[in-house]
Amino acid sequence: MTVRTRPDLETLPGYQPGRTIPGAIKLASNEVSLDPLPSVRGVIAEVAAGVNRYPDMGVTALVDRLSAKFSVEPGRLAVGCGSVALCQQLVQAMCGPGEGVVFPWRSFEAYPIVTQIGAARAIKVPLTGAHALDLDAMLAAITEDTRLIFVCTPNNPTGTTLRRAELERFLDAVPRGPLIVLDEAYREFATDPDVPDGIELARDRDNVAVLRTFSKAYGLAGLRVGYCYAPEAVAEAMRKVCVPFSVNVIAQAAAIASLDAEDELMERCRMISGERDRVRGELLAMGYDVPETQANFVWLPLAERGSAFNAHCLEQKLVVRQFPEGIRVTISTPEENDLFLAAAKGFLAR
Repeated sequence: MTVRTRPDLETLPGYQPGRTIPGAIKLASNEVSLDPLPSVRGVIAEVAAGVNRYPDMGVTALVDRLSAKFSVEPGRLAVGCGSVALCQQLVQAMCGPGEGVVFPWRSFEAYPIVTQIGAARAIKVPLTGAHALDLDAMLAAITEDTRLIFVCTPNNPTGTTLRRAELERFLDAVPRGPLIVLDEAYREFATDPDVPDGIELARDRDNVAVLRTFSKAYGLAGLRVGYCYAPEAVAEAMRKVCVPFSVNVIAQAAAIASLDAEDELMERCRMISGERDRVRGELLAMGYDVPETQANFVWLPLAERGSAFNAHCLEQKLVVRQFPEGIRVTISTPEENDLFLAAAKGFLAR
């Protein structure tokens, strides 16, 4: 072949989605198991009739709605095709070739992928022994050429979450230059009042951006829409590197409809959070090591036992998510959670 692709892409890890197996219960992708609300489905059906037209590239109606919801300037909001697309836009907007992107590891698996795609340099900072973000080590990893710092809280896949004092201390300690990105994809499931609101923390800071998504709490994972609150110059740069028309017309309308039904959706989140605490409590009672989680999943740091646990779950027609360090399990309905707990108990009895 006479043409060639970028040589470094040979080492690029592919994003690994949670498996879907016909007839099995999927607990692998942190999706909300309940169907979209009837009001949201009605809007989707109505808007689908107009998909012969391009969507609003500026996502104006959704931006205006988010601006009103958070009392922020529209110019500080960028909307993208899920928060993962926004992560890539941030790298493209902020980093030159070889410049540094700091992030905890293990954390959201897209961070190293979007960093390499953007020709930036990944700086992985190991988690603490308690599976939490090591903020002191992240501070120590910052260099003069660091342009981005991803802070995933609650952290995916461990569920561990930063509290206000430790996060504010970190934000105040980061030197001028890099942009700190608070990735809050799971914030709506947090029940601890000491878990801060990133948007409130970012209002008066010119070096902090916040990522949120409609994929998790709002149940729109299949439509791909997320948003970023950032300094105005950063949000403008993100819009410049965005793929044109990447947020489709159905996603835009469904996101607005979900905001209209926010009270009902947040009640679902509270139910999921209650189930999360129940599942973690029962796993702890069985003897599993399960760190505290404020997300819609639990983390079992099984390390080398993970493959056997994953295989055992598959035998029970349960699809969980295996990582080299452990197993992540999405919280589902009480009935499906009970099936998982029975499988976890059965694994210990083998």
